[in-house]
Amino acid sequence: EQHRQRNASMRSMLRTYIKRVIKAISAGDKAKAESEYQIAVPVIDRMARKGLIHANKAARHKSRLIHHIRDMQA
Repeated sequence: EQHRQRNASMRSMLRTYIKRVIKAISAGDKAKAESEYQIAVPVIDRMARKGLIHANKAARHKSRLIHHIRDMQA
């Protein structure tokens, strides 16, 4: 039960960091999106390393987020 609760908390934290990047992208603030992305990447990597999410899922999240950020300047 303790592991389930800890995993749920960590998964929620991961989603929050991803949503912060998405929110900055939606607002059109490229600088904020980049800074939020730099904060989110270590969290995503840490969750993958702990086995909370699969490594490919972590890579997919990072790839999609950075592509959205890069598309903002175009």
